[in-house]
Amino acid sequence: MQFRYSRHLRRLASIAVILCIASACTTTPKNIDIYFIDVEGGQATLLVSPEGESLLIDAGYPGEGDDARDAKRIVVAATDAGVSRIDHLLITHFHRDHFGGAAELMQLMPVSNFIDHDKPAPEALVTPIAVEHFERYQQARKAGIHVVPAVGDRLPLRGVEAVVVSTDGLTTATMEGAGTPNTACDRAVLAAVDAYENPRSTGVLIEFGQFRFLDVGDLSGQPLSDLVCPVDRIGPVDVYLVPHHGGADVADPATLVAFRPRVAILNNGAEKGGEPAIFDFLRAADDLEAVWQLHRSEFEGAENFNDARIANLDERTAHWIKLTAYRDGSFRIQNGRTGVWVDYKTP
Repeated sequence: MQFRYSRHLRRLASIAVILCIASACTTTPKNIDIYFIDVEGGQATLLVSPEGESLLIDAGYPGEGDDARDAKRIVVAATDAGVSRIDHLLITHFHRDHFGGAAELMQLMPVSNFIDHDKPAPEALVTPIAVEHFERYQQARKAGIHVVPAVGDRLPLRGVEAVVVSTDGLTTATMEGAGTPNTACDRAVLAAVDAYENPRSTGVLIEFGQFRFLDVGDLSGQPLSDLVCPVDRIGPVDVYLVPHHGGADVADPATLVAFRPRVAILNNGAEKGGEPAIFDFLRAADDLEAVWQLHRSEFEGAENFNDARIANLDERTAHWIKLTAYRDGSFRIQNGRTGVWVDYKTP
């Protein structure tokens, strides 16, 4: 069954409060965990709230035959995080590398709530395989509550603010504390490589105390520009998941001037995303402390960042990047390949 999100926001929030009272919540957990899961250039980002509630942003590619590769990788990360179900599955947009693994994931663990912009643009359903993938997902989401959010809506994650900042081609109004004129807006808008689904991506801003994380899927073109020009609508963030896997069409300097991330993360594959232009773009950022990559980029001319910040040096492994954030705005990031943590103190 499908619902508009605003109709159920109060009911879901009330249930969360009742559950907390029933379990005698007396302490405030001190951190959230975010797993950037390797799905070979798609997206699957798992967030676990202080109370153990899970939000999965995208589900990677569909499997081939009996191989549910990305769904299995999500389950491994969820197990490491100590969760046995996905409370909220947010599909940013209807490209197979973002929603394709959802139906297979449901065969491995339960999913309660499905959040998306309802259906693909007609231009995105021009091949039989695209229609088949969407029909499988559409059937799968009938098993839970289906929510179609509007910009400005808040997802019902206890202990975490998760605000929808873009969806279906629309972007949020200027948020509290933002609104600064952007000095880097004197340029043409970068054209989106895909003009149909990527600009419709449902993006979220995650706030946990002083910590802020921005994930806007593959948002590109005019909607991405609208978030930062002529004024910054979001404000500074600590961690920015670079849209479209670090494709050249999101290398807009105005985004980094507006968001001022301390850390950028590329959910790229060996030969997808992480294009040479994105490295020059990120190197030019004034306030950026580090860039982390899920994969070493193997494009001709690519100049990767330090291996210590790359989770997978080739496609034979499937290591994640794990982030733990605290209410004071400090956070730490672990390279799943090396096991080494890097600490980022409160600014």
